Amino acid sequence: MPSLDQAGPARHTMRRVSLVIGVPKETAPGERRVAMVPRAFAALQKSGAQLLVEPGAGEASGYPDAEYVEKGARLAAGRDELFAAADVLLFVRVPGTWQDGAAAPAAAAASTPPTAAAPAPAPPADADVARLRAGQVVIGFADPLSLPAASRQLAARGVTAFAMEVMPRITRAQGMDALSSMATVAGYKAVLLAADALPRLFPMLMTAAGTVTPARVLVIGAGVAGLFAAATARRLGAVVSAYDVRPAAREQVESVGAKFISLPLETSGSEDRGGYAREMDADFYRRQREMMAGAVQEHDVVITTAAVPGKRAPVLVTRDMVAGMAPGSVIVDIAAERGGNCELTRPGETVVEHQVTILGPLNLAATVPYHASQLYARNVASFLGHLLRDARPPSQAEAAAAAPPPPPARAETSPAGAAPSPFAIDTADEITRETLITRGGEVVHERVRQLLGLPPLASAAPGGQPSTTPPQPPLPSTSAGASAGASPGAGGTVAAAPGTAAGGGATPSPPTG
Repeated sequence: MPSLDQAGPARHTMRRVSLVIGVPKETAPGERRVAMVPRAFAALQKSGAQLLVEPGAGEASGYPDAEYVEKGARLAAGRDELFAAADVLLFVRVPGTWQDGAAAPAAAAASTPPTAAAPAPAPPADADVARLRAGQVVIGFADPLSLPAASRQLAARGVTAFAMEVMPRITRAQGMDALSSMATVAGYKAVLLAADALPRLFPMLMTAAGTVTPARVLVIGAGVAGLFAAATARRLGAVVSAYDVRPAAREQVESVGAKFISLPLETSGSEDRGGYAREMDADFYRRQREMMAGAVQEHDVVITTAAVPGKRAPVLVTRDMVAGMAPGSVIVDIAAERGGNCELTRPGETVVEHQVTILGPLNLAATVPYHASQLYARNVASFLGHLLRDARPPSQAEAAAAAPPPPPARAETSPAGAAPSPFAIDTADEITRETLITRGGEVVHERVRQLLGLPPLASAAPGGQPSTTPPQPPLPSTSAGASAGASPGAGGTVAAAPGTAAGGGATPSPPTG
């Protein structure tokens, strides 16, 4: 249980706690990131927390066990000990949310919230879910808007789960915005993939043999991934243009040395109150494609970044547009994880159609694991520090409210026993409230409850306090112009803060180009 001794930097107002923070090795296919790196844990050590690491957890990212031990961490004897001893478990991808094909059916059905007659599809079994125990705190990418059934599964284990994808887009949370951090990496790596696949050079060269003209690159979506893609292509010497439906993006695009392409479209209502993208209707996407066709055909490289959280990625580049591109051109579809912005994209594959190479990479951030892990770990450490800033033992009322309900008929799927979270959860705080997905045996996030067909929570918040959760707007319906969904990881739309594929849509200070 946490102690009440004041400690830590005054600016964090963290109190002294007795927590064991567990860092397991990621088991998702192709996942090379780790949720916590040695240096990022230093800030949490000031709160009195202990770090327990599964052997080899950071090896794929370039962080050997010895570095963790040097920073004061203890190596667990194995995965079972780690899960049993940890009060807080840090993941890149939360158990039960990453299995191959798990997100596709959920994304495809996102337009129709499940009902009692048509429940949300259950995610595949995950051995790690069975290792979770009641009262544990779980933090990571949980994809709750695409895989709501996985959130129900976590609730059945009695864990308190926080999803990094739904971090509110407010100033206080900028240092915790993991989607934007991963989008930074994805935008950079997408340009390198394009440069490797393009049969011509990016920069203009003046040689004794003549002048080589520069490649022309179009970035669709000037969110985080789009801005970093534009900046990277510009650094490689390409002539870069970028499109975003938001007129305000012009200044950001031009700040990285790219030309802004403007289309006369009505875009009001393209962002929700949290700064995330809203899906536009089919007519909007149709007119957008018609106006964008000429720009696409004028460029040698097109990088697309548009996606909507929990929805299929909108199709922005059609088969006919691909056919009009010059032979040897390249499309890198960062939104491939949600079906892709190009009609011909095949998630996880590279295809050639009409002599145009179309790349549909998955989980780009994991291909640069050292720095992706470093950025993600800082986001997680900042978020956990926020949760602990006024840490104290939960009151009797809070402990009673956090206890899971009695086991259902299928008791074998429920956690044995009940326990409150290791520290009090302040749902009056916007950051905490908006990222909290499950607690006390229930799914508590309103948007996820809508997707599961569950009724709104009672007006009383845990601990007997009035609920501070504002009413949620209805979920937008899937338009006929959207493409097929795929696995989780894309985000943002060209209609509102795009470029969050494999990351966020909030726009930080753009890099210089």
